[in-house]
Amino acid sequence: MPESEITIGGRRFSVACQEGQEPALEAAVRMLDTEAAVILDQIERMPTERMLLLAGLMLADKIAALEGDVARVQDELVTAQSALAAAQGKLDDRARRIAELEEAAPPAQVAVIPTRVTDGLAELATRAEALADTLEGHPAG
Repeated sequence: MPESEITIGGRRFSVACQEGQEPALEAAVRMLDTEAAVILDQIERMPTERMLLLAGLMLADKIAALEGDVARVQDELVTAQSALAAAQGKLDDRARRIAELEEAAPPAQVAVIPTRVTDGLAELATRAEALADTLEGHPAG
């Protein structure tokens, strides 16, 4: 395991990490050092253990808030997916009904689809596309 020298709150520490994990360690050190800087700006002299504890608690609070945000977005995604599935179901039903009507029409006649049906299909297609666009903008959960 490689040894790394890190600095948090102006204090140096020697830590070991697994090979290849150095970038993750550096990112974690930057986050913890940022929180330590906030604490040390308010209280200049503080024992190392207390500074690290408070910085860790501040990071934990931020993570908890982010987890709440992720859960809320996942709930919104499930709702949007349900709405999309319902719209797709309606669209499929209408398409099936149109196909049945076209098959039932006498062969000598040209089937005329009422404007309200084609308008309804166009509206459903627009809604389905808007829901699909919305879903593509959210991370899958």
